[in-house]
Amino acid sequence: MERVRGFEIAKGFENSNINLPVRKTKYSAGYDVEAAEDCVVPAFEKGQAPTLIKTGLKAYMPEGEYLMLCNRSSNPKKKGLVMANSVGIIDADYYENSDNDGHFMFAFYNIKSEPVEIKKGECIGQAIFQKYYIVDNDSAEGERLGGFGSTNK
Repeated sequence: MERVRGFEIAKGFENSNINLPVRKTKYSAGYDVEAAEDCVVPAFEKGQAPTLIKTGLKAYMPEGEYLMLCNRSSNPKKKGLVMANSVGIIDADYYENSDNDGHFMFAFYNIKSEPVEIKKGECIGQAIFQKYYIVDNDSAEGERLGGFGSTNK
């Protein structure tokens, strides 16, 4: 079978018993993504950085697509978790980058007054493959030189 798009275990997580994301129903748009390890998201304090929750995953896709990371609809109400960037965007050229092999993570803030514990294997969000379009006369020729936050470096 020809590989077009999918998920793989990122380097460093090969022996961590990571589950590849799956859709739970035939009409689901999103693949459920689990936490790669136990972690705690502290209660929000002004000025703090978001907590990056590791997935142990990387994603491959064809040119012209990206992977959108979305929060679970139940996370804000049940756990107080909101994504720091509202929606995460994983570009096709993030896959196997030199900094982190394309390992993608979810960035969360906890809006509750007590810390929230996330257990390994717990579903933390959804990943949805999307098509994108470029404008006429687009001239982007840059190449990715690293991983998380490396654009424009």
